[in-house]
Amino acid sequence: MKKLLSLMLVMVLGISVLTGCSGGSDSGSNTYELALITDVGTIDDKSFNQGAWEGLVEYATENDITHKYYQPSEKTTDAYLSSIDLAVKAGAKVIVTPGYLFEPAVFKAQDTYPDVKFILLDGTPQDGTYTEFKLNDNVYSVFYAEEQAGFLAGYAAVKEGDTKLGFMGGMAVPAVVRFGYGFVQGAEYAAKEMGITGLEVKYNYTGDFKATPEVQSKAASWYQGGTEVIFACGGAVGNSVMAAAEASDGKVIGVDVDQSPESATVITSAMKMLGQSVYDAIAAYYGDSFPGGVSATLGADVDGVGLPMETSKFEVFTQADYDAIYAKLVAGEISMMKDKDGEKEVKLSDIPVSAVKVEEIA
Repeated sequence: MKKLLSLMLVMVLGISVLTGCSGGSDSGSNTYELALITDVGTIDDKSFNQGAWEGLVEYATENDITHKYYQPSEKTTDAYLSSIDLAVKAGAKVIVTPGYLFEPAVFKAQDTYPDVKFILLDGTPQDGTYTEFKLNDNVYSVFYAEEQAGFLAGYAAVKEGDTKLGFMGGMAVPAVVRFGYGFVQGAEYAAKEMGITGLEVKYNYTGDFKATPEVQSKAASWYQGGTEVIFACGGAVGNSVMAAAEASDGKVIGVDVDQSPESATVITSAMKMLGQSVYDAIAAYYGDSFPGGVSATLGADVDGVGLPMETSKFEVFTQADYDAIYAKLVAGEISMMKDKDGEKEVKLSDIPVSAVKVEEIA
């Protein structure tokens, strides 16, 4: 994906208002062909919403297509549906919904608006009770191999020389769980390659995706107790971890997008290529090949996940090291346990580790 001009993004974000943000040429009309509905976060959250929005903006600006985002008034399916309705009334042909919270809304909207295309990230349409699932041909359901992204982060941290690691997730939803499980297995894989043992991983879910004094205090106690790097995997939870790291000379691994601009303590980020996947899906729509009715999981084999090596602050782990381990993921040479193995729920304690000791912290 071509690099998004930072000036354009600043201009787009700079004119935002409560109900949304528009860009592109509208030829004097008030219609917007491309739309994104934010979840509980904001459009400049340096995470999921922003990553998806950047992909939409990039395609729209390159092709002079009108676009707008809508921020729901609250975290409810009704509020999401109201925002979708606003987008449709404003002429949306493609609507991006970033996150599993949109599953029930898209479940209903796909029938209500059969002529509108939906790109649902990290979810598949369901009735809100996980009883009924339905994926119409106007919905493209996109998942990511978070376990691979987490694996790369854990592997890199150990190769860098860190032996006391931390994972601090938000809520134990499938995507966050996969990130964490992959992180542990990446650390184990690197340790075995290096012939070392005695690695430690503190493991915790904060229970929310918010930045709080409590999260910052817990992260600070980990750093003071010897933890060298914490994988902050939970939206704004990362802000609390970064604040603790800045005060403790600690290191942080970001999530979802490249979070290196957020803090000098961020040494790398376990990324989902959100912008790329949104860009590609919109391009497919305009190329008359929209993958409707498909639920895809994007992994290393399609560059769906990765680390931002250009901005990473590694001193030991090299590009060659990264390329080598990434190639193994692409080739399918590394198998990992994740939150679900078929129909069986996998617990953290089920992951076979010998070089790594995992301490689950309530």
